[in-house]
Amino acid sequence: MTFNNLFLVLLCVFCQATSSMAQSFSWKDYNILWTSPSKNAAESMPVGGGDIGLNVWVENGDVFFYLGKSGAFDENNMLLKLGRVRLKLAPNPFEGNNFRQELKLEEGHIVIAGQGNGVKAELNLWVDVHAPNVHVELSADKKVTMEAIYENWRFEDLFPKKKENNANSWKWAPPAPVVTHRDSVKAIDNAIVFYHQNRDTTAFDIVVKQQQLDAVKDSLFNPLKHLISGGMMKGKGMVFAGEQQGRYMDTDYKGWSLKSKSPARRHRLQVTLLAKQSPQLASWKAELEKSATPDQTYTTARQNTISWWKEFWSRSHIAIRPSGQHQQSPEWQVGRNYQLFRYMLGCNAYGGYPTKFNGGLFTYDPSAVDSSFTFTPDFRNWGGGTHTAQNQRLVYWPMLKSGDHDMMASQFKFYLGLQRNAEWRSKVYWNHGGASFTEQLENFGLPNPAEYNWKRPSDYDPGLEYNAWLEYQWDTVLEFCMMMLETGSYAGEDVKPYLPFIESCILFFDEHYQYRARKLGSKALDQQGHLVFYPGSSAETYKMAYNASTTIAALQQVTKQTLRLPDDQLDSRRRSYFETFLKKIPPLPIRQLDGRAMLAPAQVWARVNNTEAPQLYPVYPWGIYGVGKAGLDTARNTYLHDPDVLKFRSHVGWKQDNIFAARLGFTEEAKRLTLLKLGNADRRFPTFWGPGFDWVPDHNWGGSGMIGLQEMLLQTADEKIMLFPAWPKDWDVDFKLHAPQQTTVSGQLRNGKLVNLQVFPAHRSQDVVNMLE
Repeated sequence: MTFNNLFLVLLCVFCQATSSMAQSFSWKDYNILWTSPSKNAAESMPVGGGDIGLNVWVENGDVFFYLGKSGAFDENNMLLKLGRVRLKLAPNPFEGNNFRQELKLEEGHIVIAGQGNGVKAELNLWVDVHAPNVHVELSADKKVTMEAIYENWRFEDLFPKKKENNANSWKWAPPAPVVTHRDSVKAIDNAIVFYHQNRDTTAFDIVVKQQQLDAVKDSLFNPLKHLISGGMMKGKGMVFAGEQQGRYMDTDYKGWSLKSKSPARRHRLQVTLLAKQSPQLASWKAELEKSATPDQTYTTARQNTISWWKEFWSRSHIAIRPSGQHQQSPEWQVGRNYQLFRYMLGCNAYGGYPTKFNGGLFTYDPSAVDSSFTFTPDFRNWGGGTHTAQNQRLVYWPMLKSGDHDMMASQFKFYLGLQRNAEWRSKVYWNHGGASFTEQLENFGLPNPAEYNWKRPSDYDPGLEYNAWLEYQWDTVLEFCMMMLETGSYAGEDVKPYLPFIESCILFFDEHYQYRARKLGSKALDQQGHLVFYPGSSAETYKMAYNASTTIAALQQVTKQTLRLPDDQLDSRRRSYFETFLKKIPPLPIRQLDGRAMLAPAQVWARVNNTEAPQLYPVYPWGIYGVGKAGLDTARNTYLHDPDVLKFRSHVGWKQDNIFAARLGFTEEAKRLTLLKLGNADRRFPTFWGPGFDWVPDHNWGGSGMIGLQEMLLQTADEKIMLFPAWPKDWDVDFKLHAPQQTTVSGQLRNGKLVNLQVFPAHRSQDVVNMLE
């Protein structure tokens, strides 16, 4: 053991013995406080829990919130907002000059306080993490009347055209005029019940026919069939008070009002949401009513939600310059925004569907993003039920080091639920095994129909997308395979349930590229016995590629990680198959440019179609090259001198140059890009970044920012845990992060010195290396 490592072990033991004396980390410094109302929905504040997200704002004295719910897809596969709620008080305390709206992170709720018109009041708005309920509590020093209006813009059929169809699966190529069918809204027993019930024909039916899968249609998973999405609004002592009409921003709406029977000092409102496949409306309504929180369990539900958020915050943190004296400094804001975006991800911790990269649950009226987009609040760019893997991965990778392993389950379940559909693609189109996943994927496992293309040559392979960006891009699913495997090391999860899926994804590449080789020639393998990955694609950028580095790096690392599993998890049959397959993977392509060895995006390619840097994917996410690993100079040459990498460099959206810089130990470059990536958004809420290449709030912008900051602070190589591999020595930081082998590492950096290091389990402290020493 080196002297440095021995010192770290002793320091760790000392810190654990005196941990009770260590200063506890406070989240209050990161609360968002506004002392004036908002202009419109664009100045909203996010709050949520479980699988519900709300945009909350106060405008002209009224309190508003949009209702976002995971899995609320309509027939066109648009992710619907489930409506908007407007609260009116009389007399109104929120019309005065004394106003506060605060997001309290530690307890996961928003408090709105005001004093005006002779009344002082406080409104508490929170979402139950464990049940699908939104709660509003109002307390005032004098009796007030509260009116709650449920507002719905789908009170009649709508007919989206042109760019508005980017919110659904049709995008620029609808096969017929598109209709967003009306919702049903009724006042029943002094409650407002609202829902969207999908019609018999949905995007699933049309896409299955388009892609020539009718023969196996009955065997395919269909998440849109019998789907009902909606909810119920009711309030204690509130009665139905009629209907009204209006227009908010660009959209007409109808409102259904509940009003308190009489003025009171306390009022309570509850909105229950449910999105579920249910053949019978009556059974859906029965479950909706059952999901509402009864009065006798209200206090328990509130306490359980507070406890969940406190546990969530105890998992991890990165607080830069945490003394509270630097809140105007850009680096302090980077740390604060890291926490805020992680909070936004926590609002869909247990969704039936993963958090969407293009806005999550927190989109709002689109004309506030682009003035020409005068569409309904349902709009988001790049689809609702459409999942783009290259973007989705950036939302979920940071959850390993943040310790949010339970939140990854919804993304994994998404893929596991589509495995059979992807296997049917391979069987029907090419008569071989394995799961064929494409890059832009509908929530039923088939390619997006616009990207698949309606105008295809008659003799074109029906299994392929006829698309310049997406053709032959199969390998992005492998990042999610790797995440599944990593949860075994990071969280101690049993990965056996994932192995059939991982094997099927690997089997596709094994069998499909032997199939392709036999179509092109007489041999299935090259002269070294390797598979020939042609035609292929290196991300969306290097097209018609031969042996794309993204594919090779992914297959190498997923296969090796699978083979590291112990015998009680990986049976002998699978072990033998993966060992054989590993020998068939060709080496990563390397090239010489101006006398320098560099990572190549592929051995050969025909054209450049996008602005990614897949030649650096062996650095991240695949971790073949980096600090503490062989070949670092080759990877650094690529970052510093590859002409395309230089040309495409940016911090915007899904760009991951900040991550590459951190992984390669370029401290100043990582710092520069991170300050840009995680700096305040140019909107009222600091982490409503975007639109970037996608939409607002751009979740793959935030996810890539989180990853980069984590990598600046902590990286691993073999058994080593490297602290501060790309961290500016003058950035004081408090941190707690997770590492492989179910390890947590926490500590503080003060004036360039590591203090209060704590490692669990303790024996892993011998693996810690302080890169600043």
